[in-house]
Amino acid sequence: MRNMNKQLAPELTVAALAEHQGKFLMIEERVNGVLVINQPAGHLENCETLVDAVARECFEESGWQFEATDLCSIFSWVHPRRNVTVVRFVFCGTALNHDPAARLDDGVLRALWMTPNEIFAQRARLRSPMVEQAVRDYLDGKRFPLDLVTHIDHPTLMERARRTAS
Repeated sequence: MRNMNKQLAPELTVAALAEHQGKFLMIEERVNGVLVINQPAGHLENCETLVDAVARECFEESGWQFEATDLCSIFSWVHPRRNVTVVRFVFCGTALNHDPAARLDDGVLRALWMTPNEIFAQRARLRSPMVEQAVRDYLDGKRFPLDLVTHIDHPTLMERARRTAS
């Protein structure tokens, strides 16, 4: 029997976890009128790889160029007020260059660097529990190779098919 309640599609998001000298790149943003702290994060866009999405989102929200080196966590979380499942891929990597003139996404006030203890002390201000858990996973040494996530595009499949047929 089908559930008669309107089903919302899960949201697919990415987050950048950049650590430098014991501090993590974070953003302060206004969400529904409330100031919250988050990793640079956002939604995967159509026809975009996860690695490209995390680099784009990091720059748009912090002004930092981000190079993913590993996959740190994959979360599935139900937003309690919106009753929507959020699937988040958290990539750890390096913040390479900063553009202080970069225009940040609407709602983002600033990028900041915080120690784990500073992040944990702000638990009530974290955008979601995924923010703290990502830092804990990183500190626990969770790292998975980027090739765990494979982007398959149609031209690649067609080229492989041609080579196999030859």
